[in-house]
Amino acid sequence: MPTFLPSDIAASPWLHEEVGRRMAERLAWIRLRPAAWLNWAPLAGGRQAHAAVRAAYPEAQAWLDGPQAERALAELQPARGWNPFKRQPRLALALAGQTVDMVWSNMALHAEPEPAARLADWFARLNVDGFLMFSCLGPDTLRELRELHLRQGWAEPSLPFVDMHDWGDRLVGAGFAEPVMDMERIVLTYSGADALLADLRELGRNRHPQRFAGLRSRAWGRRYREALEAGLPRDADGRLLLTFEIVYGHAFKPRPRLKPGEASAISLQDMRNMLRAPRQG
Repeated sequence: MPTFLPSDIAASPWLHEEVGRRMAERLAWIRLRPAAWLNWAPLAGGRQAHAAVRAAYPEAQAWLDGPQAERALAELQPARGWNPFKRQPRLALALAGQTVDMVWSNMALHAEPEPAARLADWFARLNVDGFLMFSCLGPDTLRELRELHLRQGWAEPSLPFVDMHDWGDRLVGAGFAEPVMDMERIVLTYSGADALLADLRELGRNRHPQRFAGLRSRAWGRRYREALEAGLPRDADGRLLLTFEIVYGHAFKPRPRLKPGEASAISLQDMRNMLRAPRQG
């Protein structure tokens, strides 16, 4: 059963790559061209998705952070070589106190144990007028599997996922401005229970506190597959159906605003950014 943020990633999950591709297309909506950006959990977020963002901003410095950032640096770093027609900045691990113009997080936020703290961390890493782009799983994810577990009296197959409207509220609570939320449902089809379970294993494991305790027997695994075959809906071709709800969001870091007579303190970096030209997107 899935945790949806794999701890050891041999290959980026197909679903993550597809969502990353769709999210990268949304960068065309934003006119601001980041001079530097941060990719959070880059391997889980997708190797191809990372390449798509680098292609969108070829002159921007890319920083890596989050789970498996060091491994990502070794795998995603372009081979050394000199090309007089292409001088793309090399990848690097994020530095303490480093600020960027964009934080990119693909399919990771739903796995955060303390999402409010993560949003606050990303907010602190952004320059004024910088923006956050993220995607994550929504509450309709695995609805067919959840209904099956409910009918069978089994524990939930995964932790619950947050609604996009609640993510918008959390963004505002973290200090972000102009949050724009969107969602879509992707329905995947499978030839049978084995293919479906293989896909879920690629995404991870279940961390629900009431999940099945310990290892299950081979006989139970066989009964579970039989329940999937008999209990999940099928399309016209007889393939098993499973829904994933994808939530997309982006928001900006606004300029600090002071009330008349109010005293406050801001960082030197934020002060410098406030003196820049107004945001373009």
